[in-house]
Amino acid sequence: MARDYMDLLELQRLIKAGIQDAFPGKMWVKAEIAQWSPRANGHCYLSLTQSSGGKAVAEARAMIWKWNYPQLKAFFEQTAGQELRAGISVLVRVQVSYSELYGVSLFIDDIDPAFTLGEAALERKKAIEKLTAGGYMDMQKELALPRLPYRLAVISSKTAAGYGDFRRHLLENEAGYVFEADLFEALMQGESAPASMISAIVEVTERGGYDALLILRGGGSELDLACFDDYDLAVAIATCPIPVVTAIGHDRDFHIADMVAGRYVKTPTALADLFLDAYAGEDAALDGLEGRIRQAADRRISALEMRLQGYDNRIGRAVQGRLATMEQRAERLVGRISRALERLYGETARRRDAVLHRLRFAAESRLGQEVSRLALQEAMIGASDPRKILGLGYVLVTGRDRKVLKTVRRVTTGDRIGVRFSDGSLTARVDEVFAEDIPGKVQTA
Repeated sequence: MARDYMDLLELQRLIKAGIQDAFPGKMWVKAEIAQWSPRANGHCYLSLTQSSGGKAVAEARAMIWKWNYPQLKAFFEQTAGQELRAGISVLVRVQVSYSELYGVSLFIDDIDPAFTLGEAALERKKAIEKLTAGGYMDMQKELALPRLPYRLAVISSKTAAGYGDFRRHLLENEAGYVFEADLFEALMQGESAPASMISAIVEVTERGGYDALLILRGGGSELDLACFDDYDLAVAIATCPIPVVTAIGHDRDFHIADMVAGRYVKTPTALADLFLDAYAGEDAALDGLEGRIRQAADRRISALEMRLQGYDNRIGRAVQGRLATMEQRAERLVGRISRALERLYGETARRRDAVLHRLRFAAESRLGQEVSRLALQEAMIGASDPRKILGLGYVLVTGRDRKVLKTVRRVTTGDRIGVRFSDGSLTARVDEVFAEDIPGKVQTA
């Protein structure tokens, strides 16, 4: 049996006509950019999607013509403060088109940046609510900075101007305070920035020994600073075991990272001032304490001086009274002694004369005896004078140690000896040594 049919092209043309009738004009569509592919020819191809429960429920191909793409991109990024890229939600104005070869396509000719900003604010609000519910907002507030932080871990970009300002202001301070500031480099903007900073936080924690962790970045656009509203980064900051201080952006900027940190300041320079002020405050406190100690010491010394003066006066009066009493007693004692001495003087004089007579007689007798004894000793010493003995033809021999040799047993062949005569001395070398061990027998040593 013959069937009615139409060819594919005819079907596609009917579909195209139906779509064009159903969507004759342009319309605004909310979607998420799944794929983003600018081409060398100037056109931009993208894929729009919608998800529900974590799964894609709709998807469509879209395109921005090259004569619209540069203007739309620049307008969106300037107004929204973020890059037009995959992964963001957008509200776009589209013209529905159908091609017999490629199917349905959406041609984009306008984008509403206000919608994307609203979506970002909504995501930020959800992240804050989730952090609050999880108790992360107050975790860092329970960690107190040391009174005088010294070892500081800094997460920043090495080439960032804000990091340079921070180091100069902190390490080159006029007061001469000394700090140790170690840099842990990380990306500070873009999609990969949160993961990079989380990795740096983990490295700081594993190394340990730091008084504070500092996350700093200079100013930038909302797009540049959007990474600091990341939920995972906020959790990493909140759960860091050491105090975290942030210095992100300018005065007008306030990010989720600032909310969960233990403390936050607005600029890297202000962050340096936070630590300098701590040391300056400690200096001022020490100066004040020194002043109070000095005043207390002065008061104490004055009180002691007054007490000592009182003691001095009392002691002076007591000593004067005691001296007067002692002088009176001494005068009486001197009188008594004088009278006793006068009585004893006569008898003592008589005894003295008798003693002197006996002493003179004994001394003269003893002196004669000693003169005789000395004469005898002088004669004996003269008789034993070595010079007289040497004059008789004897010699005095000394060894290597210059001591007198009394035996040949202290001499060996080759020794040098000294020989002393009455009229001089000489030095000789020993060629042979003879020892008389047995009477009547001479042996060579």
